[in-house]
Amino acid sequence: MAALDNNSIVAVIGSGAMGAGIAQVAAAAGYRVKLYDTRAEAVSKALADIGKMYAKLAEKGRMTQGDAAAATARLQAAGSLADVSDCALVVEAIVENLDVKRGLFAELEALVGDDCILATNTSSISVTAIAAKLRRPERLVGMHFFNPVALMALVEVISGLATSEQVAATVYDTSIAWGKNPVHAKSTPGFIVNRVARPFYAEGWRLLNEQAGDAATIDAVLREAGGFRMGPFELMDLIGHDVNFSVTQSVFGAYFNDPRFTPSVLQQEMVNAGFLGRKSGRGFYPYGEGASAPVAQAESAQPKPEFVALSAAIGGDGRGHSGIIHSLVQRLEQAGITVSRRVTQEGQAHDEAPALHCHGAAIYLTDGRSATQRAHDNQHPDTVLFDLALDYAGAKRIAVARADQCSDAAYAAVVGLFQAAGFIVTRLDDVPGLAVMRTVAMLANEAADAVNQGVCTVAAVDIAMQKGVNYPRGPLAWADAVGIQHIVTVLQHLALGYGEDRYRVSPLLRRKLANGAPFHAE
Repeated sequence: MAALDNNSIVAVIGSGAMGAGIAQVAAAAGYRVKLYDTRAEAVSKALADIGKMYAKLAEKGRMTQGDAAAATARLQAAGSLADVSDCALVVEAIVENLDVKRGLFAELEALVGDDCILATNTSSISVTAIAAKLRRPERLVGMHFFNPVALMALVEVISGLATSEQVAATVYDTSIAWGKNPVHAKSTPGFIVNRVARPFYAEGWRLLNEQAGDAATIDAVLREAGGFRMGPFELMDLIGHDVNFSVTQSVFGAYFNDPRFTPSVLQQEMVNAGFLGRKSGRGFYPYGEGASAPVAQAESAQPKPEFVALSAAIGGDGRGHSGIIHSLVQRLEQAGITVSRRVTQEGQAHDEAPALHCHGAAIYLTDGRSATQRAHDNQHPDTVLFDLALDYAGAKRIAVARADQCSDAAYAAVVGLFQAAGFIVTRLDDVPGLAVMRTVAMLANEAADAVNQGVCTVAAVDIAMQKGVNYPRGPLAWADAVGIQHIVTVLQHLALGYGEDRYRVSPLLRRKLANGAPFHAE
């Protein structure tokens, strides 16, 4: 299949931020675009704003003056819906209401030609349901852009039960012609991004509710260790807690109250209080002139320990996450810290995972147990856990948790060790899985379930989360990097510790673990 010909006319219905953004991208790609809204003044403003945006892009050298003028000339206002009758593609970007969308498409179907493709930019409503009452439901497809449209590369091309494969393929290729990264998805609640992203927020709320740290601290750990562009709380402040809470409720209800998508009572309180984030002037952070953001927790300076060793048991699992601890050791050594190696026979150590040792402390990568539980299981009171990081070589911060049994001296030695390697050390209260690890494990789990249920492919889910919400790595690529064995172990320990179905392991993760194959071939 091929993209729509450049001689084709595209109509965009709705001149708000999304509609105007779609019109801007389509016209810049060489298509004639008709913009319609029930408010003629809104269309006039949108066209003027798009023209100004083209001019700014030309000033910055991102478009030529000629291209900017040509793109502006390809835009025009549609005085009525009847004016879009000659279009090859109509993209709807109006209010998120099923009945309103159905009514619009019923009108459009009576006006446009039989070969015109009808697309909805819905972010949450079933494409199957929108198309259900059309005379030809096979020509309606989801074309879900992300805000701001001009900057965000992703387009989810969503097929309802009746959507023609040819229609979906044409919209996919047209999205590429518009400079986007499209992915195919099946019409299920949340599609790809709004479904797979739920754990990023949900685990943040869990950490906050269990007093692992305050919002600023959790955000700093996800950002400066996990590599996410924003932490969950600052991102929700940007989105608006009312909007984020509404999407979470929608996905939760659509999946018949699956506990994996349970909304947070704390976020409901934020909405009830009117603390919606940036748009209300207050969320987890204060906004406005003179506002000062809270500071993330960091441990005070401790002396560098005199002795550090790395141990790994013969016959231990070490395959999945040994690379993580060795990359951490490499950073320690580059900082001038001598790390001796020792090997223990299987059975000599209660915990076969690779561990660092200094001044009596055993230091492990979190496996989903609390440090206190792990200390009990290993019969080693001086146990400290460290969290996952995207890249230990460059991470600014590292999060740790100490067992309740751990001595102050042993813990201080661990803090001093990481500080000597240049990390800001943040202590989280002893919650299972810490912050980055449990978040990544749940993102990978949800992504695996989406693939297992035929919503999308492995490649599509990783592209979607990187291009749609700027994740530093696709969830399934991250599972490969951490080790599928370790991701499954973390989830199993979370499920055991909490006793909740929320942390059940995806059948696809179990299958990958059994066959020994990564999600992405090397």
